[in-house]
Amino acid sequence: MAHVAEWKLGEIEQLTNLLTENKIIGIAEIGGIPGPQLQKMRENIREKAQLRCAKNSLICRALDDAEKKVKGISGLKENINGQAVIIATDMNPFTLFKEMKTTRTMAPAKGGEIAAHDIEVKAGDTPFKPGPVVGELQKAGIPAAIQEGKVVIKTDKVIVPAGEKIPVDVAQMLTRLEIFPIEIGMTLNAVFEDGSIFKPDVLDIDLDKFMLQLQQASSNAFSLALETAWINKATIKHLLQKAHSNAHILALEKNIYTKETIKQLLSKANASMLSIAANAKDALDDDLKKKLT
Repeated sequence: MAHVAEWKLGEIEQLTNLLTENKIIGIAEIGGIPGPQLQKMRENIREKAQLRCAKNSLICRALDDAEKKVKGISGLKENINGQAVIIATDMNPFTLFKEMKTTRTMAPAKGGEIAAHDIEVKAGDTPFKPGPVVGELQKAGIPAAIQEGKVVIKTDKVIVPAGEKIPVDVAQMLTRLEIFPIEIGMTLNAVFEDGSIFKPDVLDIDLDKFMLQLQQASSNAFSLALETAWINKATIKHLLQKAHSNAHILALEKNIYTKETIKQLLSKANASMLSIAANAKDALDDDLKKKLT
């Protein structure tokens, strides 16, 4: 058996403990994030989650060891790419994914990166004074000109289509124009919870919209249950109230005398009597005539 350094065994043990002692485990990629930005991201999420960087090989070993206690967690190995980091938290996978998306920010291009989307410059004024910069802009493919003593971009133009490499001179000019086309941040590759592994295609949802849809679905289901008189813990109180109300209305319509209806039925009878009396005033005694005035 090949010799394994003591420090590696110690780190694997620490990683294994982290994996087995937390309910939610995520695997994220942090490659390409500059040190200062990464430090700030870690500080922003520190109160909600633990982040632990390690060599990918050690993370894989720790996942194998954790599998002995937590079934299914070793499946996270398939989602380890680039420079990986373990995220241990109590946040549910969807909340964690949303939290990780907030760590992403736009950064200047250095040149050589692949454009994730069309990089476009918009028509309008620039912060530059007339001079050689006009030629530099044009060389970078930006339709620049001098108008009324200002350097302007004449028309909107996509200067680097999605999927193409960003040239160094274009990257430099984009930075001078304060156009930052590179998105950097932690990329959450997968999350493990209670034997299941969730990936971004499942986790990337609008939580606010989703909660509204759940609330609407719950409201519709409740209305349907009441309409069909489906008895359960949520509907029984409302169904009894509805039944009582319907019974009361029916009793009034059919002149059924009960403790609850007698007062209303007497009032109804009195109103009917006065209506008839109003059409026969000449046959009324003095008491009824007073009631009609």
